[in-house]
Parts: sequence; structure tokens; C-alpha cells
Amino acid sequence: MSTDIADKRPTNDHGDNHERPTELPGDAPETGPGGESATEQPARTDPVVFGVAAALAVAFVLWGVFGTDSLGRVARSALDWIIQKAGWGFVLAATGFVVFALWLAFSRYGRIPLGRDGEKPEFRTVSWVAMMFSAGMGIGLMFYGVSEPLAHFTSPPPGTVEPGSSAAVQTAMSTTLFHWTLHPWSIYAVVGLAIAYGSFRRGRSQLISSAFAPLLGRRRANGPVGKAIDVMAIFATLFGSAASLGLGALQIGSGLQAAGWMSGDIGTGVLVAIIAVLTVCFVASAVSGVAKGIQWLSNVNMVLAVLLAVFLFVVGPTVLVLNLLPTSVGEYFRDLAEMSARTAASGGDATGKWLAGWTIFYWAWWISWTPFVGMFIARISRGRTIRQFVSGVILVPSLVSLVWFAVLGGSAIDLQRSGTDVAGQATQESQLFTVLHHFPWATVTGVLVMVLVAIFFVSGADAASVVMGTLSQRGSIAPTRGVVIFWGVLTGAVAAVMLLVGGSDALTGLQNMTIIAAAPFVVIMVALCVSLAKDLRTDPLVRRQEQVAAVVDQVASQVEHRTDGHPEKVARRIAARAVKAVMEEIDRGSAERAGERGRSRRRTRAGGGSSRH
Repeated sequence: MSTDIADKRPTNDHGDNHERPTELPGDAPETGPGGESATEQPARTDPVVFGVAAALAVAFVLWGVFGTDSLGRVARSALDWIIQKAGWGFVLAATGFVVFALWLAFSRYGRIPLGRDGEKPEFRTVSWVAMMFSAGMGIGLMFYGVSEPLAHFTSPPPGTVEPGSSAAVQTAMSTTLFHWTLHPWSIYAVVGLAIAYGSFRRGRSQLISSAFAPLLGRRRANGPVGKAIDVMAIFATLFGSAASLGLGALQIGSGLQAAGWMSGDIGTGVLVAIIAVLTVCFVASAVSGVAKGIQWLSNVNMVLAVLLAVFLFVVGPTVLVLNLLPTSVGEYFRDLAEMSARTAASGGDATGKWLAGWTIFYWAWWISWTPFVGMFIARISRGRTIRQFVSGVILVPSLVSLVWFAVLGGSAIDLQRSGTDVAGQATQESQLFTVLHHFPWATVTGVLVMVLVAIFFVSGADAASVVMGTLSQRGSIAPTRGVVIFWGVLTGAVAAVMLLVGGSDALTGLQNMTIIAAAPFVVIMVALCVSLAKDLRTDPLVRRQEQVAAVVDQVASQVEHRTDGHPEKVARRIAARAVKAVMEEIDRGSAERAGERGRSRRRTRAGGGSSRH
């Protein structure tokens, strides 16, 4: 993840900061004890949320350091139980989130704005799309860009096609797109939408627990149940970030080998050292106040990633890549239903093992990242409608993934088919470097990949540590440095423990611990969908639509009664046209009032000045 949400506070084209939650008639925003809005409160640590989450995380690290074998045995037992007894839950929930997100976008709720009625989007569409593009890039695409399509080509999902065949090319690409397009971004959209709607439309804080106020009631959402939800959100973010850090360490270690800077196998000690360096970098970036520099690096990283893809597209199998783009999309939609419903029951132990290493791991990884990514896409989407939000969140990153995997995965598959055993010669983390070795400027592009991985992680992990600080400090958008440093250091420690637990197969250790840590948050997300749906039913716009429908029915009956010659459909059309004209006039007035409020705020700030966080 290459985004830094701490530094992308929504501002409109006039430079206004919109950190104050939106207040709607009849729905007062939550405030702190001193009357300040929930998101503007001074950073005050919640002793329960921070204390419990910190104690559990530190206990996990100590257990991993002093009882690695014991933790490994418990983790394997827990993983086996989850895969055998609850694997279906991950599969069903992920597909359910897709259906829920699309339903919201295309239902009557799609017109609801994430802000005041008539409020304009905070960012121009081009800027918003660009930030969505950056959200779609990250360390995962660097790690799996080559390795996943290649893995599915040489070892397709059990019971599908012959390995290495022409059909395996299509299966490899469709399976990869299944893991990286509609499903993961629908998962992110659900959490992001709940945060954005609650914060900008209802005036709540940006805590995950605040989104449960419609379901639990405000008192319970702020009480022990809500605190437990925030603790689980911290845990999910912690392990998701740690998994990314571990993947980054594995790939950088392989890059050092490929460049000839290290000989022999990359041991755990080297990986821990890489983790330590990356941890110091992202903790420093999160607390040093060099936010603009990190944001600049993130933007440069995006350009470098695009240049890498263009380079491989030009010097690699260009025609194959162009053929893969439409073919992959068609194959993906053709197999979508089957892939969405695949469980261990459909293929026995072989399918269960495959799911644990791929689909269930991915769904767990995406779910563990939802507090961070959800908060980012929420903060940049103020003023968008629900339909625009869901469409942008799903489509833009999905297109990025499609092109990226077609270029990198297509290049790897082409080499494999031409007789170069990329899959057999290299581990997953080193396969990208093996592919680059067969093209010009291998050393330069190899170093470029290591730089990309490092900056992608630093620019994303510093924001993740800020999110954990926000969750620890009652929703403050500017958590204290001490808390941010604590979570940053702990992220590195957890990543090291996850690699230790994996032993000789470090990647498996990362995957297994991520699945276990994310399992409880699946239940939280399902409940979040229920809470959001309940919240939307009482939205002012929805209530106004219901009132309009009632008026249309009433007017239509009167028109039909007074004009005996008009059929019911004609009468209803006349009534709807008349009511629509009235409602458009009302909406026009609301938009004008919203614009006047914005101009008034700007005049006030221009006259008296205002301090920003």
C-alpha cells in the first residue's frame, strides 16, 4: 500500500480543511466532554483499547521469541481448525461483501452523498482517481506480480486444467484476477463506506466502533463492546502490516542475492535485520513531520512502477500481453461463480490446502488491511455519492491489477513456456528478479524493484501505524508520537515472530498467522454491513424519497379521481412530474445553502485565520 492517509486530509479546491464531521438536521454529531467534535478531540489514549491491544500484542511477541516451537504448534492447530471448520466462512463472507457493495451502489441508496446534501466532492475526479490508482499499487503487487500467475500456470487449482497447457494460461490469469480485483476492493469498500458515511454524513468519529452505533446504540458502541471491536481492528491492522513487512523483507533479501551483494541462503537473521531497517524507516517517517517528503516519494514510486511495467511491456512479450488483457477478463467473468464458491468440500484435502495458501490467505490479508485502507479511501471521498464511491473504489484498482499482472505475469509465463524454468529455479520471492535477469538492464531493474518494495512499504506502514494510533486514542486524527512509535516497533517485532514461526518456510508462517489473526474480524465486518444497512434506511435523502413516493401516490389518486378519462399510469406520471419539479427546486435551494456555508467559512478563516492540525 503506497498511500499516506495521515497527510491526505480532505481539502477542496479552495484549500479548506474539512476535518469537522458533517451535521445533519436531527442527527447531531458526537462530541467530546468539552463539546468538541469526535475527530477534533486532543489525542487522549483510551486505556482499555490501548492497554488490552498492547498487552496481547506484546504477549504474542514474547511467546514467539521464547516459545517459537510452542507458538508454531498452536498456530498450526488453529489454522487447521479454521480451514476445516470455518474456511467456508471466509469464502462466503468475501462474496457477500461483493454483493452488498454492488447492491448499495445500484439501489436507491446509491444517490446518498458522503457529506451534506449538495456538497461538492473534496477532490477533483482526476485527483481522486489518481489516489485510487495509488491505493491499488503496493507491496503485494510487487511480490505476487510474477509469482502468482506463474504458480497457477505450473500448478493450477486442483481439479481444473492440465499444468502448463494453453488452458492453464487462462486459468492462471483468471484466478489471479479473482484474488486481486472485485473481491478485495469490495471488502475495502464496505469498511471505507461505513467510515465515510458515519463521519461525513452522520458526524461520528472515525473509529470502527462508531460505525456500529445504528446496530448497538451509541452507548454500547462507546462501551465495552465498541472497545472490543476497536481492539480487534488494531489486531487486524497489526498483523496485516506485519505480513506485508515480512513479504517485503523476503523480496528485498532475494534482490540482494540476485544483485550479487549477498551469497548463500538468506537466513532468518538477515530477514530480521531487513525488517529492523524498514521498521526504523517507516517509524521515522510517521513521527518526523516529513510528511510531504514521504508523499513525494510515494508519487515518485508510482511513476517508477509505471516505468517498470512499460519497460517489460516493450522488451517483453508485447503481443501476448495484449492478448491476455481481454482474454483474462472474459475468463474471469466466466469462472467467477465457480471460483467464488470453491471450498474444501469441492475437492477434498488438496483443495483445502490450496485454498489455505491462496484464496483464504488473501481474504484474510485483505480483511486485516480494511481498517487502514478503509480509512484512507473514506478520507479522500467526501462529497462523493455512494454509487461513485463504490464504482471508483472497485474499478480503478482493479484495472491497475489487470494491467500489472498481464505484463509481469505474462512475461513470466512466456519465459516458462519457452523453456526457462522460472518456477523451478527460484522461490516465490525471487521469481521477479529471475524474470528481470532475462531482459536488458537486469541489475538496474533489480535495484529498482528493491527500492519500489522498500518505499511502498514505508509509505504505507507509517500510515498504518498512525491508524493504530487513531484507534488507540479515541479516533484522534493526530495520535501522539509515543503511541505511533509503539505500534510501529511492534509491527516489526510481530513480522519477525511470524517469520520465525514459519521456520524454513517463512512465507507459510506469514500466511498462517495472518489467517488466524483476521478470522475474528470477519464476524465484525458482517455485523458492520448490517449496521450500515440499518443506518442508511433512516438517511434524510431516503426519508425524503419515501415522502415523495407517498405524495405521488396521493396526487395520482386525486388526478385519477378528478379526470375519469386518465388511466392510473398516466395519472401517476403526471403526479410524479409535478412532485419531481418541486423536489428539484428544494434540492437546488439545499445546494445553494451548502455553497453559501462554504463561502462563509472561507470568509471567516480569511478574516480571522485558523490553525490546522
